[in-house]
Amino acid sequence: MKKIIVPVDFTLHSENALRTAVFFANTYKAEIIVVHMLETSKSVISVSESYLHEQIVFELKLTEKKFKEFLNKPYLKDIKVTPIIKHHKNFSDLHKVAENENGDLIILSSHGATGFKEIFYGSNTEVVVRNSTIPVLVIKGLPVANVFNKAIFACDFSDDFIGPYKKAKKIVNIFNCNLQLLHVTTPGIKFRTTKEKQERIARFLEKVGEKNNVSVVEVSDFSIEDGILEYAKSNENDLIVMPTHGKNGIEHFLEGSIAEDVVNHTHLPVLTVKI
Repeated sequence: MKKIIVPVDFTLHSENALRTAVFFANTYKAEIIVVHMLETSKSVISVSESYLHEQIVFELKLTEKKFKEFLNKPYLKDIKVTPIIKHHKNFSDLHKVAENENGDLIILSSHGATGFKEIFYGSNTEVVVRNSTIPVLVIKGLPVANVFNKAIFACDFSDDFIGPYKKAKKIVNIFNCNLQLLHVTTPGIKFRTTKEKQERIARFLEKVGEKNNVSVVEVSDFSIEDGILEYAKSNENDLIVMPTHGKNGIEHFLEGSIAEDVVNHTHLPVLTVKI
């Protein structure tokens, strides 16, 4: 792990993400790229070009001042930190910044969303999870200050999960963390005999090169999300790893995303990788 991307808005949540990044940077000798996405105000889009330029310069100088104060922390003393300010119209642009900087991991903090806010507005966390082509680690509450020991990877053992599993495995190996494959059976899922399940799992493990090196567990619940959250809690896991389809628009509204739901409703850190 060489570069960790941390989006910040100068709040306590983003400082918790930054502190988590510092822990990993110290542990794995990585550089931290701190990014502030400066939103272009819709109210000034239609004004004159000269006024718009003045407004942008003013916002940029104000942000630079905030950045300097925000990064003036003792715990950053021995860490290589590069601040970046990017103008944006949509927070999904963050993943482009991460790609341009050759980032290995995005770390951000979320307090989740529920009810109408979750359905109609979502959050910047969901936008990043949905669009990022590099792994995203979402933390809740306090910063991560200890290594992960037990992680679960939610999987249905289809070929779609091969790429995400390999990406996740690389990150988990860096963490030196035990990874267990979890399959959740729900009432609406296609019925498979025990033999069919075993053959499907065996094919998947062979394709990912994990014939005898990984533990597989199956649980049953009324929804995949509930099964993941309940097992993580009862098994005392400290990290959930989730593939995400990166759905957008009407498809996302109608079908939702299990990864985003888990991110919203768990207190555990979640590592997401895009299918």
